[in-house]
Amino acid sequence: FLLKIPSAMFLRASLRRSLQLCSRYYPAQASVSYEAIKQQYRPEVPEYFNFARDVLDRWTEVEKEGKKSKNPALWWVDGAGEEVRWSFEELGVLSSKVANVLSDACGLQQGDRVILILPRIPEWWLVNVACMRTGTVLIPGTQQLTAKDILHRLQKSKAKCIITDDSVAPAVDSVGAECQSLKFKLLVSEGHREGWLSFKDLLKNAPSDHHCMTTKCRDPMAIYFTSGTTGSPKMAEHSHGSYGIGLTVNGRYWLDLTSSDIFWNTSDTGWAKSAWSSVFSPWIQGACVFVHKMPRFDPSIVFESLSRFPITVFCSPPTAYRMFVQHKLSSYTFKSLRHCVSAGEPINPDVMEEWKAQTGLEIHEGYGQTETVLVCGNFKGMKIKPGSMGKPSPGYDVKIIDENSNILPPGKEGDIAIRVKPTRSLFLFTCYADDPEKTEATIRGDFYVTGDRGIMDEDGYFWFVGRADDVINSAGYRIGPFEVESALVEHPAVVESAVVSSPDPVRGEVVKAFVVLTSEYASHDPEKMTKELQDHVKKVTAPYKYPRKMEFVQQLPKTISGKIKRNELRQKEWRK
Repeated sequence: FLLKIPSAMFLRASLRRSLQLCSRYYPAQASVSYEAIKQQYRPEVPEYFNFARDVLDRWTEVEKEGKKSKNPALWWVDGAGEEVRWSFEELGVLSSKVANVLSDACGLQQGDRVILILPRIPEWWLVNVACMRTGTVLIPGTQQLTAKDILHRLQKSKAKCIITDDSVAPAVDSVGAECQSLKFKLLVSEGHREGWLSFKDLLKNAPSDHHCMTTKCRDPMAIYFTSGTTGSPKMAEHSHGSYGIGLTVNGRYWLDLTSSDIFWNTSDTGWAKSAWSSVFSPWIQGACVFVHKMPRFDPSIVFESLSRFPITVFCSPPTAYRMFVQHKLSSYTFKSLRHCVSAGEPINPDVMEEWKAQTGLEIHEGYGQTETVLVCGNFKGMKIKPGSMGKPSPGYDVKIIDENSNILPPGKEGDIAIRVKPTRSLFLFTCYADDPEKTEATIRGDFYVTGDRGIMDEDGYFWFVGRADDVINSAGYRIGPFEVESALVEHPAVVESAVVSSPDPVRGEVVKAFVVLTSEYASHDPEKMTKELQDHVKKVTAPYKYPRKMEFVQQLPKTISGKIKRNELRQKEWRK
């Protein structure tokens, strides 16, 4: 039945493979060459598509027919003995109830924008799916956002609804009066709060029958705020098809998932990586999404969970792996773990070697952006070159180009770019919402320019060199210098500042600020001044953005036109 559904045509090969793998024997993916992957990957793009209806509800049918393993769709643990396990059918029923909350109690219409700020709790997944069912546009955010960050997102997105918990609600209330578009506030809590609707009460009373909205493949589905260097974060908009179909390549070929797998991705719920690896990629394959509440990242919790639970595939950023290999992993046994991946920043070859020495498993690095799905990856079965981000995804035509859009030969450094002419891939972001100028600025000739620099070797492997812009990537968090500099300048002691990346043995790189102080503060104790400015930044913007290093200078290097030479400061840091 499932394989005859027209709107699920793109999943035929994937679902056939997954259904075959419900048997106890697992066919080795290692026998699939990269060239074979490129030949196999031919997704069909229907005019109408909705991930909740065309993928999740179809897995429910497969469950009912007994053609799928007994793995749940979602397996959540809190580390204190509490667990939630939902089948695809249960996920469907509960997400339909949430969809009715959004449509009926809140009166939201297709295209209305919904900001979601929740930690790793089951309700986060329900809202994700409910937004798909209602055609509302999801805008996730991390819980580290300050009131100022939330105000910017509410005003820029014109969101009509925000869903969060007790820890973030006070910040929302402090700025809510300045947000004319905000009409509904839903509180995920055991208690109640004045001016907020109770998510728990509404969910309890909502009907479970919901007619999924008919959405076109190219209709907007989600918006992710992404950092930049010359202004406030941009709103990268994705369609129902870009992630819902485009992430098939992630789930099948990079993560190597089947419906028999239990997959754990440790990403924060505020980032696009959670959409990649905690929603679309695993559920396309019918795999189980494992979630540990883990309010703070703790390597010991990771080791204990990998030992205790039958997790087969694991994804975490390079920063985490750097922490992992500093421990004695031989005291743990990861009996079920068979495949490991990493993304978010380049991973050091020595970390990959140490992880393999202690676990026997290779780390398959991948490269992508908020604006894309997987751009390059070390796919299962490929020879891994430590330090390389692998070969291009079969969903893209990836090249290294120069400033004139000429394709460069192997060994030459240039801009990593994706061909968009004559045909733009559906699996790219649609646009920077409400900002056509910035959207157009990403195109150079026939290519979308990622903003990152790289080299392709003679074997077709891509190697990351650095960012063409000044975005800092610290422990998987992308941080725009402009935001940190703006926060610093708000302090009366600061005349101006320049923020760049600085090497760090654990995080890869951290935020460093070069600060010019006013004459009144120039004689203050440097250590005390550093602490005061760091605390100030933590209060003004999200805490993870604060400068972990600081240097006080008399002046900043500038161009003739007065622009700060961040590149010069960054090169100075990395030459040390």
